[in-house]
Amino acid sequence: MNQLSALKEFTTVVADTSDIKSICKYKPEDATTNPSLILQAISSNNNQFFIDQAIQYGKKKGGSYKDKIIHASDKILVDLGVEILKYIPGYVSSEVDARLSFSTEKCILKAKKIIDLYEEQGIMRNRVLIKLAATWECIKAAEELKKENVLCNLTLLFSFAQARACAESNVFLISPFVGRIYDWYVSQKLISKSSKEKDPGVISVCKIYDYYKKHNYKTIIMGASFRNIQQILYLSGCDRLTISPILLKELESNNEKLKRNLIPNNVFLAKPKALSEEEFRWEHNQDAMAVEKLSEGIRNFGRDQLLLEKILSKKM
Repeated sequence: MNQLSALKEFTTVVADTSDIKSICKYKPEDATTNPSLILQAISSNNNQFFIDQAIQYGKKKGGSYKDKIIHASDKILVDLGVEILKYIPGYVSSEVDARLSFSTEKCILKAKKIIDLYEEQGIMRNRVLIKLAATWECIKAAEELKKENVLCNLTLLFSFAQARACAESNVFLISPFVGRIYDWYVSQKLISKSSKEKDPGVISVCKIYDYYKKHNYKTIIMGASFRNIQQILYLSGCDRLTISPILLKELESNNEKLKRNLIPNNVFLAKPKALSEEEFRWEHNQDAMAVEKLSEGIRNFGRDQLLLEKILSKKM
């Protein structure tokens, strides 16, 4: 049995791609997208019709020129998600504009619009995860959205404070970014690429997993942003892992034995008092890596959203 098949026995494998060929090849349960992956997808000549459909939709919806571009952008996001759902049995994650990450109200409104667009095409909301950056504002948005059966994937998660706040707000799923944590420690020369020490990104997810299972939190942990298959293998047994096609291929090509490393507790402890907003901001602020990587991630996703809008603007 190859390692990809072995991993699927105790971890839900998710494809970190918008590429339909890869999704068909590796047969994941779910798929995740983000603004960078959406940009890659529409750059393909095979996907130009998504742009044409989006432009027509934007013009039909009307409003200001800027409104039309935003409508077209939302349409592309959903149309690609609808296409992906034809090839997977589970969820597709669709991301809210990162520029809204510091407004609970705007995130809720955008999430509802995305869900409405899916439902207009016959896709039930229980097939979609709304991706939000794990800011305090987005965590609170996810808490409210769940009351209306809109499930969220809190992404760009780097600190333990973010993980705690998500669990305490009963968020459906979190995506701790293993590789980007690792990148920061390497860039700060706190570890070297040749180091035999345990990967700090892996350590972070293990800590969250142990805490969630020990206190019986139901929030799903989905490790993300991997740089090599060793990071994936260390986290075998995690609830979900979202993996790029390159690493899925490597796992499929490897027949070495794979063992389960993360195993849930059967003895539960009482849940601690929930973090207040003030406590959350202080605890998150104490983690320099998390502060830097969350800000960088929001900026970069916001940049890719702008690039998408520029492409649509030229066509509009």
